[in-house]
Amino acid sequence: MKWSSGVSESPSLETAFEECYAKIKSELDGDPNLVMAFAGVDFANSYSTIPRLVSKKFPTATFIGCSGNGIIGDGREIENRPGFSLTAASLPAVKITPFHVTDEDLPDGDDPPHKWEEILGVKSSDRPEFIILADPFSMRSQNLVKGLDYAFPGSTIIGGIASGGRQPEEKPLFFEKKDTLNGVVGVALSGNIQIDTIVAQGCKPIGELMRITRCRRNILEEINGQRPFDALGEIYMNLPEEDQKLFQHSLFLGVVMDPFNEDPAMGDFLIRNVLGADQEKGVVAIGELLQEGQIVQFHLRDSRTSADNLNDMLNSYPNEISEDGGAGALLFSCLGRGSYLYEKPDHDTDLFREKIGNIPLTGFFCNGEIGPVGGTTHIHGYTSAFGVIKSRPNYDG
Repeated sequence: MKWSSGVSESPSLETAFEECYAKIKSELDGDPNLVMAFAGVDFANSYSTIPRLVSKKFPTATFIGCSGNGIIGDGREIENRPGFSLTAASLPAVKITPFHVTDEDLPDGDDPPHKWEEILGVKSSDRPEFIILADPFSMRSQNLVKGLDYAFPGSTIIGGIASGGRQPEEKPLFFEKKDTLNGVVGVALSGNIQIDTIVAQGCKPIGELMRITRCRRNILEEINGQRPFDALGEIYMNLPEEDQKLFQHSLFLGVVMDPFNEDPAMGDFLIRNVLGADQEKGVVAIGELLQEGQIVQFHLRDSRTSADNLNDMLNSYPNEISEDGGAGALLFSCLGRGSYLYEKPDHDTDLFREKIGNIPLTGFFCNGEIGPVGGTTHIHGYTSAFGVIKSRPNYDG
């Protein structure tokens, strides 16, 4: 396995492509069989030429990509200026199954798993790993990832929702030799390959672990037998002044999604927005459907806690990858991160390089990040979702 990533800030798409292509050709022996491209909004008028450029230079490779309001390539984050990135991989002993699925194609909730296998062209028994890129306007992405989890238990799903415009036609997905404006594109990777995920949601816990004792859909009505509003008041009073300020505008709820996890640690919480509170009723609205019995904990987020969380998540990754070991990586990061959050560029990519190594890293800033928490795939916000792609240990074919 061998990966290469190039990035360019040229305002000319053709020049940007050629710069990335030259780097990839200098680093890869032979022709790659997988290529991905991410193009910034400055190239909106030229998106349709990207599949043609890829097809000409990489005629035998599977190709997917999308637009992004911020591009990541060769371990760099390109924001608020022209950016184009290209990554390519030679994946021996790996079967690559590309797919383009529209929202109308999605099986119903009561359809059996084989319906998903037929649509994607891959069997669950092949143990596929998925990379998916979704259109925000035309795809029910939550239904998509729930269906993939259901039909392909044990598979890893990583990806992002395209960004970069306000109209559907401004957010194309690239697939093989054409650009398409709806649905989802992706690849299923089977064989000697695995994707390790690092999903950094950028929060720190406050207060104690609590259990939901009454709820109604996304309305938190009681925790530990207490009104949530009252519990929040007690938490607030015990916070330092700095965290009390964050509490006013950066409060979230972490929900443990694994019902058998009684002792959750970092990375086990699905972080969701606190949407509002009714002081008279004492209830709190959360950006997630809740269930009685779930373990929860309130969280705060700012640039420092986000940086600390990513540092801890990267430190906890059991890295056994050498920089010449052939691995590659993808990063799907929220539009609210990057220089907007940290007031400097390349924060997450620099930290990844420091902790994991200088392996090829490519991706984009998303309208939603796709990755697993607690064994289930979710659509995230404010998150950096890394996928480290490497050979499967002890693979015997």
